[in-house]
Amino acid sequence: MFGRVNNVMGVEDVPLVAIADAVGTPAYVYSQGAIEDRYRRLARALGGGRARICYAVKANANLAILGLMRELGAGFDIVSAGELQRVLRAGGAAGDVVFSGVGKSVAEIDFALKVGIHCFNVESEAELERLESRARLLSRVAPVSVRVNPDVDAGTHPYISTGRRENKFGVPEGTALGMYRHAAASDALQVRGIDCHIGSQVRELGPYAAACERLLGVVDTLAAEGVPVDHVDLGGGFAVPDDGEPGLDVEAYGQEVAAAVFDRGLELIVEPGRYLVAQAGVLLTRVEYLKRATREGQRNFAVVDAAMNDFLRPALYKARHPVKAVEANDAAPLRWDVVGPVCETGDFLATDRDLALTEGALLAVFGAGAYGMVLSSNYNGRGRAPEVLVSDGDFRVVRRRETVGDQLALEGEGR
Repeated sequence: MFGRVNNVMGVEDVPLVAIADAVGTPAYVYSQGAIEDRYRRLARALGGGRARICYAVKANANLAILGLMRELGAGFDIVSAGELQRVLRAGGAAGDVVFSGVGKSVAEIDFALKVGIHCFNVESEAELERLESRARLLSRVAPVSVRVNPDVDAGTHPYISTGRRENKFGVPEGTALGMYRHAAASDALQVRGIDCHIGSQVRELGPYAAACERLLGVVDTLAAEGVPVDHVDLGGGFAVPDDGEPGLDVEAYGQEVAAAVFDRGLELIVEPGRYLVAQAGVLLTRVEYLKRATREGQRNFAVVDAAMNDFLRPALYKARHPVKAVEANDAAPLRWDVVGPVCETGDFLATDRDLALTEGALLAVFGAGAYGMVLSSNYNGRGRAPEVLVSDGDFRVVRRRETVGDQLALEGEGR
């Protein structure tokens, strides 16, 4: 969906320069067509049985994106009441929501029970006890799935690894069996499924297959005890191409991993986020200053108007996102660090990139559709960037630029 026409980069036939001129920079730009293509590809790959795609809201929570997911037929994976409220505001049905996360509060549980979500992914014995108590108090029956920690190494960055025994997520298999027995005997709980999530940017099928096998072993044990489950939730984490590495082969996932669930007559739930939206988005930013090295050992710095408060992934994860000049120019290519104006050495968008740059040049940071805007902040008193959705040769602002006045309005008049 992103390409060049007459040496000018565009998305769905809309020049990125036109968008930058209209809304300013920095700005997030998303391609609706790219999101639709990714969703449909995954849906086809999972077409061999009952499957439910629950979009991970934390990846990109813009209401326009959530509304698009709803139109495509997605359910939603949430980790807070705030995300649940966003889903409902976007027209999503509570019955299509699964609620993950290790620290659900009483208020969050009560809200989710009242609106009637599809399932709670329960992450501890203490949470199950709280959920049972609140459900009984509210005269509801809470649908539950226990998140099993399968102790599978997904081979990913330690900050986004979630399926190993040292991670905070889920419970061991033995603990899970006790929780299921308790839930099956409770009049305030309903066993609905079993759940796991092993991490993000998982490129190989092996970790998924190993986790699925362990979950199905628990399913067999429960079935022998008369405790059936209806679905297996294998989470998300499907890798997209990144820094020259390939993405996950979702067709092979459907044929080899999903098929094991379908063969049992069970529904498969997956919770992709980054896979659906990351490559559908770019962050536009302009070069403010070029600081060329003047002596040996110095680096060339391209100081741009986007910063770590706008796009945290490079600083947080050392993530390498492609950066390209939107318009061709006659400058000689140099090795640049692309850095922002925030007062931190960790404020960078890219390092060691060969780019032909001029002051005022418009740059596009690719792969910014996921964990971009949702991780942004007001650090250094900076307003958050606008979000733009492109579709059918046109674009619209789906979140306006935040002003200093927006920030100050939350704080009153001071002393």
